[in-house]
Amino acid sequence: MSLFEPLNPLLHSQLRLTIMSLLMRTNEADFTFLQKQANSSAGNLSVQVNKLKAAGYIEVIKQFKKYYPQTVCKITPLGKDAFEVYVRALQAYLNPYGQL
Repeated sequence: MSLFEPLNPLLHSQLRLTIMSLLMRTNEADFTFLQKQANSSAGNLSVQVNKLKAAGYIEVIKQFKKYYPQTVCKITPLGKDAFEVYVRALQAYLNPYGQL
């Protein structure tokens, strides 16, 4: 038995981890906010959002706000659970014997 749990490869990507971290704080955010906070291009962010959506970690809501299209990303319960498991596994890598 290994001391370390495998890290979720879907969350072990800088941009996807950034998206999930932001959504853990805010629960939901529009695409423009995520793009600015992540300092990402719209195309790259869109690809990563779609990967998280396909995994069931986030929900993507398309709507209109004052006549303009708006995309809102919302974290799902599955996404919250996956994020928490990932963080615990990462903490074990950083502190393998529970010493700090």
